[in-house]
Amino acid sequence: MMDIREPVYGWGEAVRAVVDLVNDGSFPGAPPEAILAPRGTRGEIVNVGHHEESNQPVYLVEFARGEGAGSPLVVGCLEEEIERAEAGGTLP
Repeated sequence: MMDIREPVYGWGEAVRAVVDLVNDGSFPGAPPEAILAPRGTRGEIVNVGHHEESNQPVYLVEFARGEGAGSPLVVGCLEEEIERAEAGGTLP
């Protein structure tokens, strides 16, 4: 039996996208390859799950949209796609 890899981030933590998060076809209501959250978009982790086959955490992140752009988007993210939003991150 494989040990479950523990998540780096926790529920309620502020994060931001370190890459453009693109629809891989699994996000309803958006065309495939549409940018769901551009690089640098801030969000909050609303749930943490686990992808069993790859043994890695999956984070549901609620990303705010711009003013008047509608309700926030909740996007599934991997650790390499997000970082903590506080000072010291890799983005400007």
